[in-house]
Amino acid sequence: MRILIIEDDSRIAKPLAEYLRRQHHIVDITTDGLEGWEWSQSGLYELILLDLMLPKLDGITLCQRLRAASSNALILMLTARDTTGDKIVGLDAGADDYLIKPFDLKELAARIRALARRTPQIHSPILIHGEMQLDPATQQVTYAGSILSLTPKEYMILEYFLRNPNQVVTRSAILDKLWELDKYSGEGSIKTHITNLRNKLRASGSSSDLIENIYGIGYRLRHK
Repeated sequence: MRILIIEDDSRIAKPLAEYLRRQHHIVDITTDGLEGWEWSQSGLYELILLDLMLPKLDGITLCQRLRAASSNALILMLTARDTTGDKIVGLDAGADDYLIKPFDLKELAARIRALARRTPQIHSPILIHGEMQLDPATQQVTYAGSILSLTPKEYMILEYFLRNPNQVVTRSAILDKLWELDKYSGEGSIKTHITNLRNKLRASGSSSDLIENIYGIGYRLRHK
């Protein structure tokens, strides 16, 4: 998932982002409500982790603004306020879930998985393409029964291709979807990851490049 953290306390935001990145999520961080609103308008984010008390624009108002703008992003509100009334206000504003600080990171991950299960476009069964299988639940990839040892970025690129079979995927789309906004990566980096991914597929028994070049545009997962 691509996740936006809107949290002004770096002691919470940074370790939270690093934990989620280890789960193969793409994570961006912003520290005030107005900037959070601006970033959310990209439409890239499937989940927003939203602090209640924010500078410039508070979390409740931002949540209401997102829902009024028909945002389909899941919203998980993070706050130190733990009264029933505060929870009701947050949920009525349009939040999908509510977690009290301080929270356990494993509990947060479980909440995210639960939200994803309620959202068909995010939750998917095992992805199968010929002899290749990718299990989003375990993040394990096999080809002809052999487990592929992939880097986090290789895994995310392959999952993106499997979710868009037979479609031409542009390099700019890969950057937009799989790279964080503050970590620019040029097309050369994408080519390196694709090359490494192809080599690992061939080493597992692929007889030809499953990921084909579309000259001047990008790539496509070859039809099986």
